[in-house]
Amino acid sequence: MPDVSRLAQVRARLDLPVVRRAAGLLEGRHRSIYKGHGQDFDDLHLYAPGEDVGDIDWKSSARAGIPIVRRFVRESNVNLVLVVDTGRPMGATAPSGESKAAVASLCCGLVAYLARDRGDRVALVAGDARRVVQLPPRASTQDLEVLLRTVEDMWRADAPPSDLARPLDRALTAFRRRSLVVVVTDEARPDAAHDRLLRSLRLRHEVMVVRVADLSPVALGGAAAGDREVEDVDGALRLPAFLRGRAGLAEAAAAAVAHRRAEVAQRLAGIQVESVLVEGTSDVVPRFVELLGRQKRARR
Repeated sequence: MPDVSRLAQVRARLDLPVVRRAAGLLEGRHRSIYKGHGQDFDDLHLYAPGEDVGDIDWKSSARAGIPIVRRFVRESNVNLVLVVDTGRPMGATAPSGESKAAVASLCCGLVAYLARDRGDRVALVAGDARRVVQLPPRASTQDLEVLLRTVEDMWRADAPPSDLARPLDRALTAFRRRSLVVVVTDEARPDAAHDRLLRSLRLRHEVMVVRVADLSPVALGGAAAGDREVEDVDGALRLPAFLRGRAGLAEAAAAAVAHRRAEVAQRLAGIQVESVLVEGTSDVVPRFVELLGRQKRARR
């Protein structure tokens, strides 16, 4: 991904009606003590490094001769906490042909963008079997860019195996104030071993799960895959080209995947955690808006 603003990349994928709908679905129950973007004007203050230049009031700045920023107060949600799986399976390929890391990165960027647009704060807990990185809740554009770059740097081909329990446990112990927790992980997770942690999180926070789907290697023809062997990123399995594209094998694999996806979704619904499956970057925005809608209906 080019070294440009991650939030700008997210904005390029959104249109105004989608932004308004998503922001409306995030509306909280109390007035924010934090300043940011919104509808209710609060005051003017001197521009400080790290603030969004889009907030500069150019007329006031011209009169004063120095950069002046308009601040707003608005109805705000509680803090958002991104709990991100950075294990090796996130380096696999999504059904869209993109890397799952690219899809997950857009998920994280969308959360950060919507939060910043509302003046809310976003925290990060990212981890796998050997690493856990935690960043405190922040709302400035600069801090959110750092958050997004931090998690992107952790998605590598040589990353440790996944261990979603570690970032979930850290989120449970680190964040006492009621928050909206968005878990970004692989399609096979959370599994049954994570139910206890999710139940505990659900008692204290609102929890949503975004699962990034895997591309099925047996559904690929040799030409589509460049006649290369398909290698499992999380193990020693190699699928030779002559097995790919076989209808019977592809149907059996598709049935197994559908069963696993349904089992994960059903188990999450049983512990009152809304979830959604995304298959590519084009899926992220509509699926996330759908997830927010279901979450809002569920808490009524």
